[in-house]
Amino acid sequence: MNWEQKSSMLKKKIERIKEIETTLWGNLEKCELCPRKCGVDRYRTTGICGLPARAKISNAVLHFGEEPPISGKTGAGTVFFSGCNMKCVYCQNMGFSQKGIGTEVEVEDLAEIFLILQKHGAKTLNLVTPTPHLPFIISALRIAIENGLNLPIVYNTSGYEDPEILRLLEGVVDIYLSDVRYSDNEASKKYSKTPDYWTVVQKAIVEMFRQVGIFDEEKMKGLIVRILVLPGNVVDYSEIFSFLSSLSTRIPLSIMNQYIPHFDAQKFPEISRKLNQNEYEKILELAERYGFTEGWYQSEEKERVTTRGLKEISEKLQFLRLKTHNSY
Repeated sequence: MNWEQKSSMLKKKIERIKEIETTLWGNLEKCELCPRKCGVDRYRTTGICGLPARAKISNAVLHFGEEPPISGKTGAGTVFFSGCNMKCVYCQNMGFSQKGIGTEVEVEDLAEIFLILQKHGAKTLNLVTPTPHLPFIISALRIAIENGLNLPIVYNTSGYEDPEILRLLEGVVDIYLSDVRYSDNEASKKYSKTPDYWTVVQKAIVEMFRQVGIFDEEKMKGLIVRILVLPGNVVDYSEIFSFLSSLSTRIPLSIMNQYIPHFDAQKFPEISRKLNQNEYEKILELAERYGFTEGWYQSEEKERVTTRGLKEISEKLQFLRLKTHNSY
């Protein structure tokens, strides 16, 4: 893509953002940003995600451990947002996802963070658990793009998304990086307190695929599906692969073996242990049988440190925390 094409694309993004900003901000008075549809006034209280009417982030770093096209050699500019609309008993980010630990930031601060990540060489802007924060993210993106942001936007999600909200993001999001966690609603209710996950995620994936299609690394656009393999045969992965193959077997799959029984997983004997290599390899073989050949798998090697903090962002977040504390 030459500069003229990129400039035209960025102008269209700004135009699209201006079209949807009012709608997204309107959700804060009666929040229906996710399938929970709590309907709460976030200016007065919080919904299931635990978030008020302000953006809240745990950290923003360069991440070298995402899928290769997302991280590249220079790292994904990753913003970890606090709160979550799922309540996974094995949550690996309990502090900021479940307990809501993080720093509240204004839209202008968020835009500045996006630009700092780009300045430090990020290959993409990787927004992790963005949905409850969409009004703030969208406005921050507008400000950042108007001030030079030109990174591909990665929507890094659990897959528990409302297709109607996703539809608003068409033309803004470049890459959907979505989990597909479960193959039935019973398991999702038991382990993530989402009684309709399988029903919802299928509709969400269809909408994501409609918008961006098969992942194209050259264009940095498309759908990538993550599958975290759980132990104990609690998920029927053939159901997941069957569904995804009905869209395309060219969808890249990121099949992960990094499950660790964190948080409350010990209360459920069937998932209270790590995944073994035999279980993992069976899922890899199953994916191949369904015709999937694109994507990534994880080796048994011990993971190295995959993130690099940035002093400029750390100091900014510290300043914002002090500012918030002193205002009370």
